[in-house]
Amino acid sequence: MGTIPAKKKKNAGNSITKHKKEEAPIVNNKNINDSFLSGDDDSEDVDEFVISGESSSDNSDDDNPLQDDFLAGSGTDNDDDDEEQGNKESDSDDSDVSDIERESKAIDDERARQEKEAEKELQINIQEESDEFRLPTQEELEIEAVGPPDLSGLQRRIKEIVRVLSKFRSLKQEGTDRKDYTDQLQKDFSSYYGYNEFLIGMLMEMFQVVELYELIEAFEKTRPMFIRTNTLKTRRRDLADTLLNRGVNLDPLKWSKVGLQIHDSQVPIGATPEYMAGHYMLQSASSFLPVMALAPKEKESIVDMAAAPGGKTTYIASHMKNTGLLFANEMKKQRLHSLSANISRMGVTNTVVINYDGRELPKILGANSRDRVLLDAPCSGTGVISKDGSVKSSKSFEDIQKCAHLQQQLLLAAIDLVDANSKTGGYVVYSTCSIMVMENEAVVDYALKKRNVKLVSCGLDFGEKGFVNFRQYQFHPSLTMTRRYYPHMHNLDGFFVAKLKKVSNTNPTPKSDVPSEIVGKDVDVSDEEDADELKSKKRQREEDDKQQENGDLSDTKKKGTRKTAIKENGKEESPPKKRKKRVFPSREEVSKAREEKRNMLREEKRNKLNEEKRNMVKEGKKEGLRKKKVDGKKKGGK
Repeated sequence: MGTIPAKKKKNAGNSITKHKKEEAPIVNNKNINDSFLSGDDDSEDVDEFVISGESSSDNSDDDNPLQDDFLAGSGTDNDDDDEEQGNKESDSDDSDVSDIERESKAIDDERARQEKEAEKELQINIQEESDEFRLPTQEELEIEAVGPPDLSGLQRRIKEIVRVLSKFRSLKQEGTDRKDYTDQLQKDFSSYYGYNEFLIGMLMEMFQVVELYELIEAFEKTRPMFIRTNTLKTRRRDLADTLLNRGVNLDPLKWSKVGLQIHDSQVPIGATPEYMAGHYMLQSASSFLPVMALAPKEKESIVDMAAAPGGKTTYIASHMKNTGLLFANEMKKQRLHSLSANISRMGVTNTVVINYDGRELPKILGANSRDRVLLDAPCSGTGVISKDGSVKSSKSFEDIQKCAHLQQQLLLAAIDLVDANSKTGGYVVYSTCSIMVMENEAVVDYALKKRNVKLVSCGLDFGEKGFVNFRQYQFHPSLTMTRRYYPHMHNLDGFFVAKLKKVSNTNPTPKSDVPSEIVGKDVDVSDEEDADELKSKKRQREEDDKQQENGDLSDTKKKGTRKTAIKENGKEESPPKKRKKRVFPSREEVSKAREEKRNMLREEKRNKLNEEKRNMVKEGKKEGLRKKKVDGKKKGGK
């Protein structure tokens, strides 16, 4: 009976020894350190334990009964074992805490990694979906047309089409060509931004799709506010200091010596004491450009053909320092008041305000009599859509054509005003607030053909070059000297500026070495009067031909010499008549006819003016005689 517990003890001892063999180094070191620190007498037992451990490690036989008995040990040894077990449990608790922290950190890292991978995968999926953009089908478009407009969907589709067209080869949809995308983009532009078909079509022909999208977006934003310093009364630095003290946030305009950009203001800019005193003018920065290109000088004779409301006129006067003579012409009477008010407020004293049609100014002011002329021509306003949004839907091809026709006549009149032999001048500046080629490059190209002028540099440091070709039209190569300004590039209103130098006061004679029939087809009838003249000549020639034919027939009837041929059934048939070729007048004849008619009109007007003067003189004389008679009667009565 006593042997059974011994066996159990032996088995327990074996299990303890096996466990201690695995972690012997840690336990021994810990117990040794504890014994040294505590200074107990158990150090001898520890030494014996260490020695027995070393001896047990030397023995290769694990079933040694002495070893088992020794490890089973006495009560003191069991107490030491319990202490060691407690230390192990505390160490295991600490290790468990560190393991939990380590595992939680690993879980957090894994979760963060998975979130990053998910985000990356989402971006890849979005990119793949955008790369696979497909045009809407006809059924989808019909559904869109029935329902209310989806503005966010339209904007997203516009951006996608612009992106595809910018990298068309790699992003295009299979089975589609560029025209499909551009047609859809044109419809979306019209629907989203409100442009009519003609205007958006013209813009798409002028610009690349990416630049066009930027231009249209820029038209939807307002341009910054600018003021121009009146150097006749103050300096820019002094004006800026005064306005800053009034709570105006401003910056100087870099490319101008007199311009200031207004960011915001605590006072109304158009009602400050400085504005009332004429120290500055509210004016768009694009309006500075024509005057800078004209470069007026002191003591010159200059004409501003379309002057209202007076911003450019007063700028010219400040360049001239109130010397010389400046004519400010405005055709519309209702705009004369604002023009005169601004001239007076700005302290301009060398300007004469006149009210005439600009096409008649060479007859009124005298041809070849001025040093410089500024023509800021009336136009369609396609460069200032941000100010007048109605232009997007109201302008048509006929409107642009009418403006271009008027601009051609005004530019020819401006050239006729300038004296080519002027010592300081002989320049004409043509400008518009339009970006249409028909109103800009085409008009200047027309003037180059009709008058002895050439294009010169505008003297402006920035701006895009003008078009040399557009559609089927080829313009003069020197049109690269003209300058274009766009809101998305320069943060200005859309503008065009060209500077011409008059070479000779005589007009060029058209040379024609080709047959008259072909020349007749190429004749450019620019004036309505010339067109009516040609039509009347054609009618007259047709009537003469008919009368001549009728006269020939009557003569042949009288003489009885008409030739007839007897055919079947005894019927007579007259011989076929030869149709005469219509002869068109040559260019020289047309130009001569024009000059004769113009001379006649001039003579008629001169005669009318002379008659009016004579009548005025006669009336004056009569009034004078009446006054003399009355005075004589008064004296006689006295």
